[in-house]
Order: sequence, then C-alpha cells, then structure tokens
Amino acid sequence: MRLEPIARPTIWRSTLPPAIAIGATVVIASLLAMAAGGNPFSVLGLIIKGAFGSKFALLETLNRATPLIFTGLAVAVAFRARLWNIGAEAQLYAGALMTVVLGTGLLPWSGFALLPVLVIAAMLAGALVLLVPALLKVRFGVDEVVTTLLFNFIFLLFVSMLLEGPLKDPMGMGWPKSERLIAEARLPRIVDGLRLHWGFGLALIAAGVIWVIERRTTLGYEMRAVGLNREAAGFAGIPVNRVLVKTALLSGGLAALAGFSEVAGLKGNLTLDLSPGFGYTGIIVAMLALLNPLAVVAAALFVAGIFVGADSMSRAVGVPSYLADIMLATALLLMVVAILLTRFRVVRE
Repeated sequence: MRLEPIARPTIWRSTLPPAIAIGATVVIASLLAMAAGGNPFSVLGLIIKGAFGSKFALLETLNRATPLIFTGLAVAVAFRARLWNIGAEAQLYAGALMTVVLGTGLLPWSGFALLPVLVIAAMLAGALVLLVPALLKVRFGVDEVVTTLLFNFIFLLFVSMLLEGPLKDPMGMGWPKSERLIAEARLPRIVDGLRLHWGFGLALIAAGVIWVIERRTTLGYEMRAVGLNREAAGFAGIPVNRVLVKTALLSGGLAALAGFSEVAGLKGNLTLDLSPGFGYTGIIVAMLALLNPLAVVAAALFVAGIFVGADSMSRAVGVPSYLADIMLATALLLMVVAILLTRFRVVRE
C-alpha cells in the first residue's frame, strides 16, 4: 500500500474526513465519560450548556477564545509557509512583558494614543522573539522546532527573573507579579460588569486581515508557494529565505497580541501563570481550522467551549475536567489523519 497525492480534492474529500474526526472525538469522549461513571449524554449536554447555555457562559467562552484566536492565527500563518513555530508561548509572554513595561506609567498618555502604541510594541516584541529562530534556520539550517520550543522555557525564566527583580510590584506583598497597568492602558469591556473585552474584537479583525493577506496579497501567495514546495518556489524566483523571515515576523507579532490582550483586557498585570498553555493550544486550534484564518475563529470557540464547559460539567456531575484535555488531544490526532486523507488516497500495489 502507498499514498498517492490528490491533485484537486473534491469538496466532499476536503470536508468529510475532518467532520468524521470531530464526530469520532465526541464518541470517544462519551465512552470516557461512561468509564468515569457519568451519563455520556448528560456530560456532553452539560459541556454545551456550560459553554453556551447562558449570557455569562457565552461571554466567558468568547473571553477564553480571544488568546486562542491570536495564537491559532500565529501558528496557522507560520505553518502555511512550513515554518514550524512551536514557540507561541514565548511570543505571548514577550507581548505581555512589553505591555507591562510601557503601560504601567512609562507613557502617561491618553488611552486613544497609548493603546495603539502598546499593540505595535507588543507585536514588535513577539516578532523579535521569533526572528532569532528564523534567522538561525535560514542562515545555518537550525531546526526551528527545537529553537522555538526551547525559547518558551528560556523566555519564561527571563520573565520570572524580571518579576522577582526590577518589575516586581512593591505593593504586591511579596508575590512575583508586576505593577498594574494604568487605566489608560486597559482595554474597555464590551459588556459592562462582565469580563469580555475589546481584545476579542481585535482578534476578529486580525483574523480578517490575515485572510486578506493570504488570499489577496503577493506575500500570501509567496507564503503558500513556499509552504507547498520550497525548491519549486525558489526556482520560480520567489525569495524563500526572505519570505520565511517575513512570515516569522508576522507570526510572532500575532502571538504577542495574545499576551497584550490578556494583560490589557483581563488580568491588568503580568504573572507567571498568565498563560495556561495558550501558545501550545494554538497549535490544536490551527490544525482543527486546517490553517484557514477565518476557520481559526470557529476552532478557537470550539476549544474554548470545551474548556469552559468541562469546568462547569465537572462541578455538576463530578466527572474530571481532564476530559477536556483528552478530547482536544484526540481531536488533534484524528484531525492530522483527516488532513492526510484529504490530500492523499491509499492505493494498493
């Protein structure tokens, strides 16, 4: 048996395997819920209700989805050009760090002037973090999977050092956290009294902009060409290394916006537990979306809904919330197989 590439997959070929993968994930989750002593229909129903069953639940899901949209977009952009960015976590913290440095009083401007500066500064910080592995790749052929992954741990230790030193809040009672942002550096709430902020709106705008870049610009065409066949793209005159560097800058900037939105929109300061793994979960989001920027929004809502709903379900029926992690891991593995089946057919020799 061998795999034969499919030149032009049909609509059914492109959509049916991913749909089956999601359905299989639900079936497996149901079996695991039964093994944990719960009614599978009740468990799945409670997950959906906990994520979307009320105004509060829906807004919490949108709030949880906001950083996942940014990191999902960052991974999708990089993977489209076959730049394997596994370091969105470091880029997220870079954006959060720059937001705290500039937003705690260093720039005493109005919110109208300060917020755009914080967005640009955060994106530049995240872009620079990914630029180093990208340059190591194009200049020396260093595997970016290793360098971006290791940067996550290096940068988190760097942030820890700053929070125990120059950035430590003197009024924080000894806890390793930064000072709080000034009011002008905070993103306003979309709904008064609830936690959803305008970072979600910024995430939707980012998804639309990335879709336009990929579908309507020369850079998007070059990224797709490099991702499909790097050697052929170079033979056709596309500057492959330059495209990879531009892709790295864009990807790192998008991941950094997740850190900006979490600090400026939700937390108000920087702590070591700012991200519970948003950078890594962004890989799942991007793969579930098949690297489509607009589908990243739907995939992020799906993943966020599972996490928020699983927490509510666990409190209601006592089934461990770790079921959400298993569902996402299963969905990722099955989606990888589904993507393989959309692009290749199995041929018996």
